[in-house]
Amino acid sequence: MQIHLSALGCRLNEAELEQWASAFAKAGDQIVTDADNADVLVMNTCAVTREAVRKSRQKIQRLQRENPLAKLVVSGCYSELSEGTELAELGVDLVVPNARKDELVSMTREAFANPQMPQSATLPAEAALFTRNRHRAFIKIQDGCRYRCTFCIVTVARGAERSRTISDIVEEVRELQANEVQEVVLTGVHVGGFGSDLDTDLDALVKALLNDTDIPRIRFASVEPWDLSEGFIDLFDNPRVQPHMHLPLQSGSDTVLRRMARRCKTADFAALTNSLRSRVPHFNITTDIIAGFPGETEAEWEESMRFIETQQFGHIHAFTYSEREGTKAAGLPDSVPLNVRQARSRQLHVLGESLKLSQQQAAVGQSMDVLYERGKQIETDDGTLVWQHQGYTPNYQRVVVRSTTNLANCILSTQLTGVENNKLTGTVELL
Repeated sequence: MQIHLSALGCRLNEAELEQWASAFAKAGDQIVTDADNADVLVMNTCAVTREAVRKSRQKIQRLQRENPLAKLVVSGCYSELSEGTELAELGVDLVVPNARKDELVSMTREAFANPQMPQSATLPAEAALFTRNRHRAFIKIQDGCRYRCTFCIVTVARGAERSRTISDIVEEVRELQANEVQEVVLTGVHVGGFGSDLDTDLDALVKALLNDTDIPRIRFASVEPWDLSEGFIDLFDNPRVQPHMHLPLQSGSDTVLRRMARRCKTADFAALTNSLRSRVPHFNITTDIIAGFPGETEAEWEESMRFIETQQFGHIHAFTYSEREGTKAAGLPDSVPLNVRQARSRQLHVLGESLKLSQQQAAVGQSMDVLYERGKQIETDDGTLVWQHQGYTPNYQRVVVRSTTNLANCILSTQLTGVENNKLTGTVELL
């Protein structure tokens, strides 16, 4: 079969897509980038906000229009929380519950595959990785969350914590490295809770990856700040563990954090970020912030902004608070008017861009190893064809360079020379 994969939302959804891509290819199916060429369309949906629900529904409808003859398979949080009749009206042929995502490939093939093996079965399994941009792979290490932050619908949709075994993850990383993947990103709903159901933890997993694989780069997706052990910071002594963490703060006001049922006060968060930055040179911290949480007063918002400004974040993912039925926050009093939420979100975006620019400007003049993604050839003013690539530094700053050589999937020392269009620019030091 020809399979088209798409996703909205978090890196965990992307990680699941990559697992499915590899599994479909190994089963003899072919991954295609264009929906109109596919026999089966697989969509991994999101429901973290009402906007995410709208986009998921919209994307399903667009896939239907682009290829009405294809079978449509849907999974993810939107499909988990939706009524079956709603999905049927959207033309969905197969819904795979979140709890059975590991079976999506076998369920899809059982429902729709031609019993005769297609010619594409001769394609190597790594062909799927090329279509997903093979320089960096998202690794799903666990699913579900034991905590109940009052705003979060994902814990409702994803259920209890379930971790993969360390040996299974190590084997996947070895296979990816054999297919020339240079970086893995450890993802999950509650990454810091990895191993809670297996009598192990995230530290043990990272140490196993360092000891039992040669993958050049290991990076973390979102990790709750209260989950890090005392010895966690020692992992960054190994240069293969990249000096960047996404630590969701959600608010810079302790009273708002209490209403959110967050387990970290601003003082604890600041102590953690100070420790990381003092121990690891150029450590980059990115975060999530919710603007306009129920009951958030103007004084609390100003307090939050003052604290956020002290944290020197490399990027702020700003969310305008969105009521999600089934969460405790949806029933809290003193809802903030939507126009106020949106104004605060815009204010947060401005602050986030200012903090990001400061960090970028501080990086100019440094030399860092950059992992380059696929590039494109462009014509310069004098008519010369050159390659233009984007890539990421160890601390997850985006860099754009031009080169006479195709740099895709290479880790190369790069002199950072300036900031243009919200990205660092640089020159590659070719050997």
